[in-house]
Amino acid sequence: MSNYEGLRRLLVEEPEAGLLIVRFNRPEARNAIDTATMEDLRRVFGPLAFTPGDLRCIVLTGTGDKAFSAGGDLKERQGMSDEDWRLQHAIAEESAYAILNSAVPVIAAVNGAAFGGGCELALCCDFLYASRTATFALPEVTRGIMPGAGGTQNLPRAIGERRAKELLLTGRPFTAEQAERWGMVNAVCEPEELMPRVLEVARSISANAPISVRQIKKAVHQGLQTDLTTGLLLEVQAYERTIPTEDRHEGVRAFNEKRRPVFRGR
Repeated sequence: MSNYEGLRRLLVEEPEAGLLIVRFNRPEARNAIDTATMEDLRRVFGPLAFTPGDLRCIVLTGTGDKAFSAGGDLKERQGMSDEDWRLQHAIAEESAYAILNSAVPVIAAVNGAAFGGGCELALCCDFLYASRTATFALPEVTRGIMPGAGGTQNLPRAIGERRAKELLLTGRPFTAEQAERWGMVNAVCEPEELMPRVLEVARSISANAPISVRQIKKAVHQGLQTDLTTGLLLEVQAYERTIPTEDRHEGVRAFNEKRRPVFRGR
């Protein structure tokens, strides 16, 4: 855990080897995202695109039961010059892109309000589970700005262009049930069931072959951004990466020996 010493706004736990829980840790401010939060996110997720180490799955959630994250800290931004705002937003982009580019799967456990940048960071995760009490919104347009951490790209990819435009252009909030119905949230849970459900899924992912998991994530993420023929080529390239691994041999041996495989990420 020494890699995460000195974090100011995130609480990082490793309940078991390979599984990380990352929490926004400003409950007194509804886990609002200030510059320190962005820098912490960049520090935790930045290396994971190319050096994920032994990590197998990450859960991103908020401390407390009120908010996943209320979004950008407008109190900190009060009185910022245009240049200071621009420089801070660059850090916000870097932190969002670091989550998007993580080779390790990231699951959002949305435990309360996910507004503005909080909603955008949830959308940067691979998929979402939400508490029944969770609410979502991208209200930036009501503040004279716009989503700038992937919201205008990830939301329409999740729920479709027309529905996304309605939400982005009005800034209106929507419920966890609506988000599930539209395809943005995988499942809605009772508040006390959220983390147990997410951790069950995370452990299921962690038990699978890490190289296979990462190659699947890469093939899906990159393939959706191109045509089918190119996507199929990406899939073949990803598949071939798994062929020379020790884990492939272990998977076949375990099947024939009628036991659970023990994957080592090699």
